[in-house]
Amino acid sequence: MHIAVASGKGGTGKTLISTCLTHLWSNQGHPVTYVDADVEAPNGHLFLKPMVRMETRFKVRVPALEKPRCAGHGKCQEICAFSAILSAKGSVIVFNELCHSCGACILACPEQMLVEREREIGTISLGKAGSADFLSGRLDIGEARATPLIEAVVRRTNDSDRIVIIDAPPGTSCSAMAAVRNADLLLLVTEPTPFGMHDLELAVGMGRTLGINLAAVINRADLGDDRVGAYLRRESIPMLAEIPFDRIVAQAYAEACSPIDRSESFSKALTTLGDRVLATMGEAS
Repeated sequence: MHIAVASGKGGTGKTLISTCLTHLWSNQGHPVTYVDADVEAPNGHLFLKPMVRMETRFKVRVPALEKPRCAGHGKCQEICAFSAILSAKGSVIVFNELCHSCGACILACPEQMLVEREREIGTISLGKAGSADFLSGRLDIGEARATPLIEAVVRRTNDSDRIVIIDAPPGTSCSAMAAVRNADLLLLVTEPTPFGMHDLELAVGMGRTLGINLAAVINRADLGDDRVGAYLRRESIPMLAEIPFDRIVAQAYAEACSPIDRSESFSKALTTLGDRVLATMGEAS
């Protein structure tokens, strides 16, 4: 089963929840794989402290001119929907950061002067965090397109016998959609603030557009009002847990430590959340 942990905004506790669920379930004996799909700012490793066993460079394919000079037909430039290639006099200029690797320019070239070449954009790391499998992507600095790397990382988690926890990027952009679109459950981590309410609505819209089962957890639930809870009830979205603010949790988070062993109230709330997530997944299967 694939559980994507997402949020409409950053800072709601998405990585805290996903890493702690990994810790909880692996300690309970469940086969778990943690996937850090937030490739532009991966930080799950700070909490799980995995032993990385293998790192591979991830590559995308981009067009390049095979022959010394271009015939200048301009068909490649005309067909590119992303303005990633420019037909200049006797040559072409490829803007690699804009290229979506669709191959249309290569098919459009009447002289067949374009070929595809590999270009590195990031790194995929595999390892173990205790008994849990660990998988993470890291986009190179300066790269503009995270989606291909996210898709490659998530594709490696096709083992149906494991609980796969996907720590998705924040927001509802293409990056977030690439991380969550094949999940069995979208667990939305939110907070009872105006920003949390606004961005929760966006995240719910993303999940429903993709046709994914939804559930929610409210973090720092005692610091705001009930607008978020009322919204979830109106939308018939299961609220699986309310986690109160706890200074001990905040301190553990700042020290990159799991708060499960430090805060009894957090441990109870997370155990309740874990049990309810598994029950929800059992009902959906």
